Amino acid sequence: MNQTGKGGVSAYLMKHMRDYGLLFALIAIMVFFEIVTDGTLLKPVNITNLFLQNSYIIIMALGMLMVIVSGHIDLSVGSVMGFVGALAAVMLVTWDLPVWVVIPISLVVGAAIGAAQGYFVAFWRIPSFIVTLAGMLVFRGLSLWLLAGQSIGPFPKSFQALSNGFIPDLFGVGKPNVTALLAGVVAVAVLLWMGLKTRARNARYGIEDEPMGFFVARNAIVSAGLMFVIWKLAGFRGLPNVLISMVVLTVVYAFVTERTTLGRRVYAIGGNEKAAKLSGIRTERLTFYTFMNMGVLAALGGLVFAARLNTATPKAGFGVELDVIAAVFIGGASMSGGSGKIVGAVVGAFIMGVMNNGMSIMGIGIDYQQVIKGLVLLAAVFFDVYNKQKQG
Repeated sequence: MNQTGKGGVSAYLMKHMRDYGLLFALIAIMVFFEIVTDGTLLKPVNITNLFLQNSYIIIMALGMLMVIVSGHIDLSVGSVMGFVGALAAVMLVTWDLPVWVVIPISLVVGAAIGAAQGYFVAFWRIPSFIVTLAGMLVFRGLSLWLLAGQSIGPFPKSFQALSNGFIPDLFGVGKPNVTALLAGVVAVAVLLWMGLKTRARNARYGIEDEPMGFFVARNAIVSAGLMFVIWKLAGFRGLPNVLISMVVLTVVYAFVTERTTLGRRVYAIGGNEKAAKLSGIRTERLTFYTFMNMGVLAALGGLVFAARLNTATPKAGFGVELDVIAAVFIGGASMSGGSGKIVGAVVGAFIMGVMNNGMSIMGIGIDYQQVIKGLVLLAAVFFDVYNKQKQG
């Protein structure tokens, strides 16, 4: 039965402190930078830039979460992203291949890279840290070789639309973009419907659920924040194409990790691989697929990044793996595997993105930015370890 007393509410809050803490941390960080930047952070053009600048981080964080949940890590994602972006540039500009051919080839190459690394990790039992560190060096070198140290661009408009395109207003109104507003209303309605459906299912099976007050407050905050952002975007250029891609991917991966047997098996591997294997889970094959999936998402991130810059550069993706991994850990994933949520990884990526954007607007140097991000990551991991020790 649900616990509705004071003790039950307090116990629930302590148990789910990380989830609620993430939401309030993102809100607090946004309010702080909105104040210190004199309202620049939440201007429509800057909100749009936040999505465009962090899209590839969020896309790769979805795959990285599954890798980390399974008890591994992938240090090569930045290099793979840069290599696939360079390969796409060569195919588009040098070989003059059409966009509809380049995109699937690039994704297949990403899948092959992930499969190759997953093969050594899963079937040869070589630590993922070593395999992907080697991959980071290999694909960084291949990017330099492929581009011959030069930048390649510009790209066709249809390719640039991957990142820089916007959904047109189907009603022809212009500003505000009615299509964007309707999309926001539908998204809020779906979130509320899914939340109520989950509560009803939990009540039917006697599963402890969050107190009604928390449920109402959380959904009110999320819905208000979502409609605020949509209203700002509707008054500018509407919904970016890449935002739609991120939302679709987030929903798909959240469903896979939380509602399917495949997702539960990934968590089981990270929680206890030996026990998972004894229970009949083919751990090697699942680990292999997890790395292949990461390769596909790294390739997609490379395409989005190249499309946004309208050029492929030898330094593309440099250090990106650190931001992706940091986003996942800040989002609540455990270092030891077995725990973490897709939504948490997305929120963690946005926390990193808002911090980067806000500090850049304030004119804080890249040196201090790196120090601050490092401290935030350390604090997030410390919080995770502290909670586990307290509960244990």
